[in-house]
Amino acid sequence: MGGERAPLLEVTGLAKAFGPNPVLRDVSLRVAPASIHALLGENGAGKSTLARVLLGMERADAGAILLGGARYAPASAEEARRAGVVLVPQERTLCAHLTVVDNVVLGIEPLARARLGLEIRDRPRARAVARAAIALVTADPGRVPLDARAGELGVADQQLVEIARALAQGGLGEDGRLAARLLVLDEPTSSLGQSDAARLFERVGALRDAGLAVLLVTHFLSDVRAHADRYTVLRDGRVAGEGDPREIEPAQIVREMLGRALDNTRASADTRASADTRASADTRASAVSEAARPDGGEVVLEAEGVSGVKRPKRASLTLRRGEILGIAGLVGSGRTELLRILAGLDPRRGGTVALRAPRGIGLLSEDRGGEGLMLGRSLAENVWLSPRAPRFARPRSVLSEGARWIERLAIRTRGPEQRAGELSGGNQQKVQIARLLREDFDVLLVDEPTRGIDVASKAQVLALLRDLARAGKAIVLVSSQLDELVTTCDRIAVLRRGTLDPPRPASSWTEASLLLEVSS
Repeated sequence: MGGERAPLLEVTGLAKAFGPNPVLRDVSLRVAPASIHALLGENGAGKSTLARVLLGMERADAGAILLGGARYAPASAEEARRAGVVLVPQERTLCAHLTVVDNVVLGIEPLARARLGLEIRDRPRARAVARAAIALVTADPGRVPLDARAGELGVADQQLVEIARALAQGGLGEDGRLAARLLVLDEPTSSLGQSDAARLFERVGALRDAGLAVLLVTHFLSDVRAHADRYTVLRDGRVAGEGDPREIEPAQIVREMLGRALDNTRASADTRASADTRASADTRASAVSEAARPDGGEVVLEAEGVSGVKRPKRASLTLRRGEILGIAGLVGSGRTELLRILAGLDPRRGGTVALRAPRGIGLLSEDRGGEGLMLGRSLAENVWLSPRAPRFARPRSVLSEGARWIERLAIRTRGPEQRAGELSGGNQQKVQIARLLREDFDVLLVDEPTRGIDVASKAQVLALLRDLARAGKAIVLVSSQLDELVTTCDRIAVLRRGTLDPPRPASSWTEASLLLEVSS
């Protein structure tokens, strides 16, 4: 980066809370002009909230922000864009049926006055804006045809169009030069392969060289070391580390993210597990059979070279009765897509899946509100309704079955008639599990079972999964909480950029080594 330069962006003492829960605590950050500054941290560290404040989507409770030396406190995303601060979100937002031109100028369409005083889109100007924006993000403008529909482009080229649209929203000079000053890139390579990611960063580097500052929100330490000029780590809403990533070992950055040393073993992780976790394992034992785990259990599920429409690219696994196989990976790596393919919910483009389980396979969705539960229906109805349930049932029978599972899983509720949407997150998760247990599936695919629930409920859910494995169920567990995988699973496999590595015994992993692996 050269010598010390006045920062383009200077954040001092920023604080933000949602109700009684502080999310940002005295955060300070300096981003130099014409630089790539990486923002790192585990899920929940405060990265997204900081980005939303910078983009005018949230207002800080305390602290100050300077942009180009002037006070900066945007009240809306539009105000942030006018100041030259733009975002490329992690999830693609292109309209697949519209052309590249239409997508780039969407919301900022240049208008011309027609006859009778009507305003219509100025198509030549729209095309000129799109051409200038695309030229900024690719060395070969012909690679991204302006008249192609966005849905016809590859994933990497769609990402380039996303960046072009953000730059156009930040404004382009008459000569096509950048008017945007700060580009926030949220996990830009989470859905890209290595070659596409390298090509994307080549263009991001060109934008930096053209004077743009880039705030890169990412989990990929390899990307940070290869492309970032500086980095900042957030942990629990505070700055936990910063520096030049090329001068600091990845292990040090991981230590800053985790807040502890790297010599964590599985035994020490188990020692850190709360007493509630161990106690709840005994409390929940009545929910499942007390059968011992079979030694070297029979293979119940095999997948070989499985690929999906977009993700995963290649995944092979063998699952045995009585074990918990963990899958670790970043958002966008293809974790959920793999489970949905194994469950038969999403199409399989290639590979084979062999299920040797007479009671079949069940999926616990990560989206319990949108897909896993009917929040407006009763707890009892949610437990009862499934493809195997009788088409007609007496209300009394449904309520009786709901009451039975309330007792077996210790679901905290006013009764089986209470609506699922009125329950806490942890108890909603137990309702999902109750439905799977009632169906008595042999194989359980469990996607983010502890997302959005409190510590005690997490302990209960994980203990219940261990009980189920001891009773002979075969479980695939996907979780963003790496400590949960290390302490709960028998084997763990890493899914990176769509490819699943061979699993290794959980005892050979630590939370830190697993974080290094998924981030590489």
